[in-house]
Amino acid sequence: MTESIGAPPPAPKPGGGGMKVVLGALAALGLGGVVYLGVLEAQRAKLVPDGTSAPSMEMARHGGGTLKLEDLKGQVVMLDFWATWCPPCREEMPALVKLAKEYEPQGLVFVAASRDDGDRAPKLVDAFMRNHLPDLAPYVVYADDNVARAFQVSALPTLYFLDRDGKVIDAQRGSLSEDAIRRRIDRALKAQ
Repeated sequence: MTESIGAPPPAPKPGGGGMKVVLGALAALGLGGVVYLGVLEAQRAKLVPDGTSAPSMEMARHGGGTLKLEDLKGQVVMLDFWATWCPPCREEMPALVKLAKEYEPQGLVFVAASRDDGDRAPKLVDAFMRNHLPDLAPYVVYADDNVARAFQVSALPTLYFLDRDGKVIDAQRGSLSEDAIRRRIDRALKAQ
C-alpha cells in the first residue's frame, strides 16, 4: 500500500500507546531526579566551602553575654541557623538539642543561631522555648545579617559543622532527619 501526498498518516495500532506513555513518564521522573540532585549540589556549592576557616564572628547569647566562634577551637561545632517562624527549623530543633546533649561529652558544641527579627528575636525565642523546647536555652545565640552573609545563609535551616581548628568540614541547607544529623556528627567528631 502506498501513501499519497497529503493523505493522513495511518492510525496507530491499538495497545501500543500505553507503553510509550509509561516509558515517557519514567524518563521524565528520572530526569526530574537528576535535576533535583543537581539543585541540591548547586545549593551546597553556594555555602562556605569545606576546608575554609569559619568567619570570625561574635554573636549575642540568649540571656546575656557573647559568643565568639574562635573561642570554641578545640571542639567540634554544630552551628545551626534557624528561626522560630521556620516550620522545618522547628521540626528539626528537638533532634539537634537531643543530639547536642548526647555528644557534648565527646567534644561537640551546639550553637543555635537564631535569625529571628532584630529586637523582637529574644521575645520570639523565649516564647518558642517556653511553649516547645525549654532545653534549647543554653545553645541560643543571635546571628545578625553580617553573620548570615559571612556564612552564606540564604535559606533556613542551614547547618554547618566546624572541626577542632575552626574550619568548615560539612554544611547542609535544608532540614535533616535525626539519623542524618547523627551520621554527620559522628563523621565530624572523627575528623582530625
